[in-house]
Amino acid sequence: MKTEAVLFAGVAGFFLVTDVLYAVWSRDPTGTAALTVSFLMALLVTFFFAMNHRRKGPRPEDRGDGHVHERSGPMGFFSPHSIWPSLTAAGVALLALGVVFGLWLFLIGLGVVLAGVFGMVFQYVRAQA
Repeated sequence: MKTEAVLFAGVAGFFLVTDVLYAVWSRDPTGTAALTVSFLMALLVTFFFAMNHRRKGPRPEDRGDGHVHERSGPMGFFSPHSIWPSLTAAGVALLALGVVFGLWLFLIGLGVVLAGVFGMVFQYVRAQA
């Protein structure tokens, strides 16, 4: 992650230089604030990548002798016969239609989305008897 940290440090430096020049020449507080926030966000991402590199060391893709199998592993568990992702997708479609047609449809879509999300989260939870 050292490469990413250096890359975002360059982005943060660009925003800092641009921010200072813009603040001096334009005296516009809105643009200066936007560039300052952009600089701070790029600096935050730089800090994140630098700390991860310091804690975890170089990744296999950062090394010249790294191999693909060093990063491979299980991706996760995906339920093969679950209705909840389809219900969540239908709820998102209703949410989008609710933005166009009215609050009543948006609220129905929100209920369907919440039911789908809670179904996905709790589908394998078994009650203790």
